Amino acid sequence: MATFSDHFFEAATRAVAAIDRTAVEAMATELAKVRERGGRLFLIGVGGSAGHASHATNDFRKICGFEAYCPTDNVSELTARINDEGWEGAFSTWLESSRLKAEDGLLIFSVGGGSLNPPVSANIVRALQLAKERGATITGIVGRNGGYTAEVADVCVVVPTVDPGLITPLVEGLAAVVWHLLVSHPALAQSKGHWEQIAPSPAAAE
Repeated sequence: MATFSDHFFEAATRAVAAIDRTAVEAMATELAKVRERGGRLFLIGVGGSAGHASHATNDFRKICGFEAYCPTDNVSELTARINDEGWEGAFSTWLESSRLKAEDGLLIFSVGGGSLNPPVSANIVRALQLAKERGATITGIVGRNGGYTAEVADVCVVVPTVDPGLITPLVEGLAAVVWHLLVSHPALAQSKGHWEQIAPSPAAAE
């Protein structure tokens, strides 16, 4: 008899198979352009995606040599902005203070991609609007129909819905797979991870 584990892994396999590889390759190319022109990369997400943004910032800095930042890493500043300016503008005002410019890039992590109507993740929408105004490169790894992120992004990878009951875990799980693919991509990676550097070669392991 099939178990829930069987079902979950089967759904994950179908979702991976349905991800647009062309979009992933295009995102690697666009992010490489940001780095080549001396732009900074700002990574944004809320909830579990905030954790993704923080983790990915480490990877893009350490492995790929980006000047990369994540607004949710600075709890003092973020909570001050939420308290004084409101949650919706917390990211956009942070980007304004960071002097966001056309050379820079945004990487959005979001299950739904943000929405104006109904207002969902309006803080992400406001950040995207500012990035669009400034001419910054916009990329995103999102789920569902891609939301506002997919509408305005230069490149967006959408994790397809293969099971309506597993949208969030599959999108968040596979977003991590996609960003780890990106930081390992030959167009972006400038070094290997620690374990890849110390792992024995196949010949040495025999």
